Formats: sequence, structure tokens, C-alpha cells
Amino acid sequence: MRTQSIAPLIALLLSMPVMAADEVRSVTVQTNQLASAQTIQGTITGYQSADHNVQVAAGQTLTVHLDTSNTSSYFNVTAAGADQAMFIGSTSGNDYQGVMPSSGVYTIRVYMMRNAARRDEVAKYTLNIKIK
Repeated sequence: MRTQSIAPLIALLLSMPVMAADEVRSVTVQTNQLASAQTIQGTITGYQSADHNVQVAAGQTLTVHLDTSNTSSYFNVTAAGADQAMFIGSTSGNDYQGVMPSSGVYTIRVYMMRNAARRDEVAKYTLNIKIK
């Protein structure tokens, strides 16, 4: 009797589509704490994203600019351990400048909006990062 009550649940689970996990590539950006700039080129496709991790000291200014071949790709800036991004490119654009409130590793995530990602579009990008 128990097999009969579980069978519909198993059939339902097997019929659900399998969702692929988003692929996140992580890169540590080497910088000099006093003053430095980096230019990084990369490519993302579909639901891929690229995390660029930058060590920044409290009080330093982080400047980020994104040039991209796809108008649906953006970047976010998130502080270490934060639940939410402190800058969201899809609503604020492709330029960020701010004084960092605390020391730590900040993540600059380049990503594509879902409308382009689901079509498996490609975004070639150049990310300019400056710490002063």
C-alpha cells in the first residue's frame, strides 16, 4: 500500500524540468593597495557570470567602468559578507565610483540579464577597475 501512495509523488518529481545551475567564474584581481588600475577582458555566455574579487581598504575609492558588446550585460559591486549588492548596474548603469566603508574583498560580478541569458547570448567585455 505504501508504494501506491508514493508513486504519484515520484512521477511528479521525475516530470519536473531540471534547472541548470548558473556558472560563476571567479578571478582575483591583483592590485597595489596605494593606487592601482586594472583592465580585464572577458566573455560570458548565457547564464554565466564572472566575479572579479578586489582587496580594498576602508576609505579608498573604488572606480569601475564596464564596456560591453551586449546591452543586456552589467556588473554589481558587493562587499565581503554582504547579503545585497551596494551597486546594481542594471538600474544604475555601467559606471561606479564610491568610497569603501570597510576593508575587505569586494566582488565585481559581470552578468547578463535573463532576457539575453535565456537566448544564450554572448557578451564580450572590458572591465576597468581603479583603486585610489
